[in-house]
Amino acid sequence: MNENEFVNFTKEDRKAHIIKEINLHTRVSFETLSSQLFVSEDTIRRDINELELESLVIKVKGGAMTKAYHHSSSSTQTYAGESKKAIALKTTSLLKEGMVLMIGGGTTIREFIRLIPNDLNLTVFTVNILSAVELLDKPNIKTIMIGGSISSYSQMCVSGDVYQQLANIKVDLLILGTNALDIEGGFSDSDWETVQVKKAMIQASEKTAILTISEKLDTVLKMKIANLSEVDYVVTEVDSDHEKLQSYKQAVPSLVFL
Repeated sequence: MNENEFVNFTKEDRKAHIIKEINLHTRVSFETLSSQLFVSEDTIRRDINELELESLVIKVKGGAMTKAYHHSSSSTQTYAGESKKAIALKTTSLLKEGMVLMIGGGTTIREFIRLIPNDLNLTVFTVNILSAVELLDKPNIKTIMIGGSISSYSQMCVSGDVYQQLANIKVDLLILGTNALDIEGGFSDSDWETVQVKKAMIQASEKTAILTISEKLDTVLKMKIANLSEVDYVVTEVDSDHEKLQSYKQAVPSLVFL
């Protein structure tokens, strides 16, 4: 994005940009949108209030999030829904009978849970209440909820109890979604508590898989969760030899793309 492109945005242009950013990154702050669109945070708040009245976004403290992330959403409201289903299907290839997993939350994770074979026996830890509810539909999965106070930003448990519980766990595979992924920036987010919990989840896991639509590649948010060298798998909707992935493969040869 360049400065001249956005200075004279109309309200409808701004609202279209806000929806695009929220769909791509799940949640976006007033501050970020204000800097992108060269208008005041009050203007952004008014735009988001209108979008919420139109049932297009959900207003949260400090910004807004996509409706698809809410517990009442349907799959038809999910941005890039077909791409996320393709990612989910690829991710199931990492599963083996008897594995112990840890999973985060988000719309791609939701699609992944739905595609886990019903006859597969797994133990799954999660800090995300919506993921835990989805897992209850799987008859052969033992679901363990890591509890604590719940973040309205990420719908994850983020209190001190979470860190204590994670310190006593070592799972086979961690499966996380991400809001941004970049060679230099690693994978990142905008909320301090969420970032810290995800760091602890990585420490509690033998291997880590990151699920992301390719549109999020080469994007960076304010707070780094981990370098890509700390990740074992990246799962996207594009083929593993796609041109978008070549620079990542060269920069981090150990990273496996699915």
